[in-house]
Amino acid sequence: MIPWRLIWVNWRQQWPGMLVILLLIALATALSISISLQERALRMGSAQAADRFDLVIGAPGSETQLVLSSVYLQPSALTLVPATILDDLAYNPLVAWAAPVAFGDFYRDMPVVGTSAALVTDGGRRQLTQGRVFERGFEAVVGAGTGLRPGDTFSPVHGQAGSEGAHAHDEVHYTVVGVLPGDGSAWDKAILVPVASVWQVHGISAPHGEEEGHAHQHDADERHAGVHSDENDDPQADADGHSHQEAGVPAIVVKPKTVAGAYQLRSQYRTNDTLAVFPGEVLVKLYAILGDIRELLMYVSLGTQALVGVAVAMVAVIHLKQRQKQIGALRAFGAPRYGIFALIWCGLMVLVSSGVLLGVGLGYIAARGIALLMSSRSGFILPVTLEQEDAAFIVALLLVAAVVLTLPALLAYRQSPAVALRGE
Repeated sequence: MIPWRLIWVNWRQQWPGMLVILLLIALATALSISISLQERALRMGSAQAADRFDLVIGAPGSETQLVLSSVYLQPSALTLVPATILDDLAYNPLVAWAAPVAFGDFYRDMPVVGTSAALVTDGGRRQLTQGRVFERGFEAVVGAGTGLRPGDTFSPVHGQAGSEGAHAHDEVHYTVVGVLPGDGSAWDKAILVPVASVWQVHGISAPHGEEEGHAHQHDADERHAGVHSDENDDPQADADGHSHQEAGVPAIVVKPKTVAGAYQLRSQYRTNDTLAVFPGEVLVKLYAILGDIRELLMYVSLGTQALVGVAVAMVAVIHLKQRQKQIGALRAFGAPRYGIFALIWCGLMVLVSSGVLLGVGLGYIAARGIALLMSSRSGFILPVTLEQEDAAFIVALLLVAAVVLTLPALLAYRQSPAVALRGE
């Protein structure tokens, strides 16, 4: 029978030292758990956010930056690809739909993205929670996290507030007509508008197809945006005074009809003029880097745990030395050796187990806090969950502790009562 009452009495007598050891074990375990949970959350969150984006086409340059800007809406100045590429994709038999992604304007630090209805509805597979898809040039569909509702109006700012060169488009007024369902991605705080309106605001000549698509709305849109077209106005300038230039977009999101078609399209558009990437492949490269960082941090964590293990061993030795006469007295009164072993081993094991479990809780809380902070900056949700591999790690940690703690318990087990009472 395990003498739990005696273990509790010993803990109460030496609670300051026990508390210090408990916290050391907890903090070392929390470091390991939080690293593992956070790295997994980042992988899962980024992968979920990129699920809707099969293929992205942009100008030659950094694949990583193209994905970060087009999929995760991270601000960056990308080289534009001609809008004629978008027209070519629209008639490509391998393409289900292709949509532009044009950014640069903001409203309350939320990106205003010029695109098409295909991206808004994911080719008709995604329904709005409120309102409808934009139909006129200066209408907008907003993400669930923007706080905007149908009927709200706003004027965008070119560039982020406070950045160099930022200026307001006060004469431009968009009207919210629809709200998208939340999906935990950066697009929950995005404002989607027709790409033709973005071109018009910045004095860019829309391609012929886009002009035809919005011809019936051209005059009304100009009045809405504060653009006048009387004979005294400069036909080469827009409301901001920008000179007209040919249309281009930073990125194009493509939905291939088949998996084979996706690889064909990537091959076709990996040229000197364009770059085609699978966001998933770019993420795999980023995960490899994250894995290396995680491995390094895990080595640091293991080193910390080793130091804690040494500290626990030292405490166990000191603990046994302090209780040597007590153990000798128990033996002299007839306590069996296995009872002494159980007293020492169970007392230390309860201490270590409590520290490990406390560390798991602290690590989970820390990972959730870091995830919330990173989610607010990255724009997508980082799901923090305890998985089977975490349980396996905890069990392995406890098994190692159980084996290590056997040594001090055996030392007390083998010591004779006479030697123990003399305090030798």
